[in-house]
Amino acid sequence: MSEKEIDPETVALQAVGFVTDEETTATTDRVRPKVVRQLLRHNALHGEVTVQAKDGEKTVVVQRGKITAVTDKGLTVESTDGFTLTWTYGDPLRVVQQRKKVERDTLKTGTEIGVGGVESGSATTARLIVVKKPK
Repeated sequence: MSEKEIDPETVALQAVGFVTDEETTATTDRVRPKVVRQLLRHNALHGEVTVQAKDGEKTVVVQRGKITAVTDKGLTVESTDGFTLTWTYGDPLRVVQQRKKVERDTLKTGTEIGVGGVESGSATTARLIVVKKPK
């Protein structure tokens, strides 16, 4: 199986350090980090992963989509598959566009973004928002 034919589940598990089958281990077809980054960069819509941090377990959440609502406390994002999540602004919060920090007022309904943060109880807190480059 070539790198381009490896399924997303294999890529995801290998990204977090698991060898997924004997065949993959025995061949040179193990997914390379570059392939993992490319698959996730272009295809990931939303997800969460729980990690062990110095101060305990944390649930890290990511989402790609369009802003459907913006308030002074947060925003709502809808991914292309219809998944919607409301995020509160974290402190600190970084908002970047084309690798440069921009003001939070850049965030407007209809803007395409990638957002990452943490989940605590029923709240999802945005820590980093990347505004997609306008076309």
